[in-house]
Amino acid sequence: MGGVIYFTVDYGIFYLGLSTRVVSGADPFWFLLWLSLSYGLTNIAWIWLLLDRDNHATEWSVLIIAGWIAIAFISQNFGSSFPIVSIQRGTATYHGVMALLLIAGYLYLIIRNFQASIANKVNILWLIAIGIGIQFSWEFILLISNIRPMGFLPLIANSLIETNLGMPYLYLIHKAISSRYNESMERRVK
Repeated sequence: MGGVIYFTVDYGIFYLGLSTRVVSGADPFWFLLWLSLSYGLTNIAWIWLLLDRDNHATEWSVLIIAGWIAIAFISQNFGSSFPIVSIQRGTATYHGVMALLLIAGYLYLIIRNFQASIANKVNILWLIAIGIGIQFSWEFILLISNIRPMGFLPLIANSLIETNLGMPYLYLIHKAISSRYNESMERRVK
């Protein structure tokens, strides 16, 4: 589902609807599908593991980061026979909308926390840390592998907003699903 959501946003909204994505060297549909599925799968799976407080969250986190680093650098050595693909994004045109989604989600959780008992409060700082940490990892690897142009402002802005904006909503989805199903997707007995 993460890949489908990422693709709907990247291709449907940003590429087709707003024309803020530009892809050169590849068919935009197939390239954005591949990009959306790869990051959509890893990002959402990583978030899910962290929300589960999985006993192997450290190992999974290192595996994902190491995989991203390996792929970024291996592709530069062994991908030279392939055409160069470049993608440009006009994030300045939609970061404001993303910030509104971010504040709406966290405002909902804050209001909910004011009304909740101590045992039922959402650890909002944990959600923020997950959102920033995952996006920062991704952005930093793109920066050090020279896939993203040098610059710390996009690194910081993207890390604060992009994955983090979905965290309140993913938390609520995770809570709804995990209260009904276990890790094997078997219905929980009430």
